[in-house]
Parts: sequence; C-alpha cells; structure tokens
Amino acid sequence: MKDYYAILGVTRDASEDDIKKAFRTLAHKYHPDKKGGDEAKFKEVSEAYAVLSDKKKRAQYDQFGAYTPGGGQGQGFGGFDFNDFARNFQGFQGTNGQAFEFDLGDIFGEMFGGGRRQRRGRDISMDIEVPFRDAVFGTERRVLISKVGTCDTCNGNGAKKGSGTTQCSACNGKGQIRETRNTFFGAMATTRTCPTCKGRGEVPKEPCSTCHGEGVYKKQEEVHVVIPAGVEDGEMVRMPGRGEAGQGVPPGDLYVKLHVRPDKNFARDGNNLVTTLDIKLSDALLGNSYDIETLDGEVKLDIPAGIEHGEMLRARGKGIPYGRGSRGDLLVRINISFPKKLSRAAKEAIEKLKSEGL
Repeated sequence: MKDYYAILGVTRDASEDDIKKAFRTLAHKYHPDKKGGDEAKFKEVSEAYAVLSDKKKRAQYDQFGAYTPGGGQGQGFGGFDFNDFARNFQGFQGTNGQAFEFDLGDIFGEMFGGGRRQRRGRDISMDIEVPFRDAVFGTERRVLISKVGTCDTCNGNGAKKGSGTTQCSACNGKGQIRETRNTFFGAMATTRTCPTCKGRGEVPKEPCSTCHGEGVYKKQEEVHVVIPAGVEDGEMVRMPGRGEAGQGVPPGDLYVKLHVRPDKNFARDGNNLVTTLDIKLSDALLGNSYDIETLDGEVKLDIPAGIEHGEMLRARGKGIPYGRGSRGDLLVRINISFPKKLSRAAKEAIEKLKSEGL
C-alpha cells in the first residue's frame, strides 16, 4: 500500500496549502518533459496529490488506507486515471481520449513554456560607490555599461534598412507554436515560443548586417543614474526598462546597488548624523561655545556648564534629508579631554576645588 503523505513529504495533519506546495515542488522536479525528470515519480506524486487534494478521497484514504471509487477498503490506485486528476485544476479540460490544453499558470508555471507569463529581457545589476556626502544630499552619475541592447541600425526588427519584415511561416505570425506530445497519461498539447521568430511573429526579409537579424546585440551604453538624497549603504535603485533587451519583448530592468563610502567625521543613525567633539575640561565645567563642522558648513554650538563626558548635544536640521523638505539632526557626542600633565598652578586650583567638596 502506498503512503501518499510520504510520497509528497508531508505529515498526516498537513493543510491543503501545504499539500499543494509540496506537489508543486515535486511536480516541477520530476516532470518528464524537463531535463532530469522522472516519469514514474511524476505519476506517483500526481496520483498522491489527486487523492490528498480532494477532501472526500483524503478522508476515505485516511480511514481505510486506500481509495476506491465505490468506497470501503481497497487495494490502492492501480487504475489511476490522470483525466480524473486533471479535472481538479483550472486550465485542465477534456475527457478520456482527448488532448489536454496545458496552461498551468498556477500549478506548473513556466514548465511548459509560460503561455500566460509576461516575457521580457534579462534584468541586470551593477555596483556604484558613492561618497558619504553625495549619499546624504543625492547626486547623479553617468556610467558606461556593457549589455545586450536594441540594434540601433534596424531599430530592433532585425531587417536590413529598406527591406522590412514578413510574417513568420513557422508560426503563421502568432509568435507561438502548439505541439502535441504523447505521454503516459495520453496526448498533451503544449505551447512554446516560436524558435524561428523568437516570439515576434515576423522575420526580416534580409537580415541586418549589424545584429545579423537578431534585432539585439551586445554593446556599450551610457546610463544616467539618479541617486536620491538620503540613500543608505547597500540600497538598490531600480531603473525600469534599462536592463537587457530581448527579441520581440520589452527590456528588463537595471538594478544599481549603492555602496556608501564611510566619512571620517560623521556616522549615520537613521535620519540623524553622529559626530564627536573634543572639549577642554575647563569648558566642560564652565561652559563655552565651539564652531563645529557640519555637512552644510560651520555652525556655533553652545556647551552648557557642567556637561558630562559622553553626553549628546543636538544641532537641529543638520542631518539626513527625508520626506518633503524634512531633515534629521546632527548629534554631537561630547568627549572631555582630560590633561595628562598639570602645572603647579593647575594642581593648586584643583586642590582648592577638592577642599570645597567639588
């Protein structure tokens, strides 16, 4: 007797969603039309899913250890009918002796050619190093990248200038070819991209000498990258349509990963900046004013009397830009510089303070 739960790799209390997910994974792995597939195991997991995905069949299987159409204890699924299994899914149609129209978006996805899946060119990525200050205020870069792009000579149609294109005879201009295959569960119709026209539905009368009729070729292209204010290290900027071009399909996207170069004076804390200010012991005791460096230039910072080592002071609006016209603050960590050597007069003054209990 077969253990359908073990076949799908799930427990007996698995939810319907868990069973469906397990079947998707195994069906994708073992499908006989896929390289490295296993027809016997694919049939086995399909059989298991046909039972465990049906509440009535699953209940009977759990009670008797097998499912038979007439009810009661049976001898397993020797007469498994894939047509009965297929009717459980949207997109499966037909009865015994008829071909199934496979458009399995939900179950098998692109395994059969992705009839409904939107196709486009390949996404690409690149890395850019950005100085700390440019990351805070934003900047622009022009970079040269090598990628597959639309042919400038023929504007992507693959035809020699002046010759034009004609309907693809292989697919009759549809861009897709339907094929019928004989499988273990009968005839199966699949749809795939036409290899002659690459899905465009037309072919050049005379091929372009630059791209040799492909409509695309490897070339260098200058890309204008706008880096918004306030970006963080490791952040990605997506540029739709700036990826690689495809034959007869929209281009993919370009993803720019930003690497922010550290600054020797400032560190980032959310929308705030953090810096350190060294002050004299006497200024910590009596108070004073210091000119401090910010990303906007120098500003005056008042040090209150009696400030403690490590205390933070705030310069408002001198941090990271965010939202509409808003900015974080500059947080100034106070570092009190204690003298390593004291003059006689300084020692006498400190002794006097000590005698006063300070």
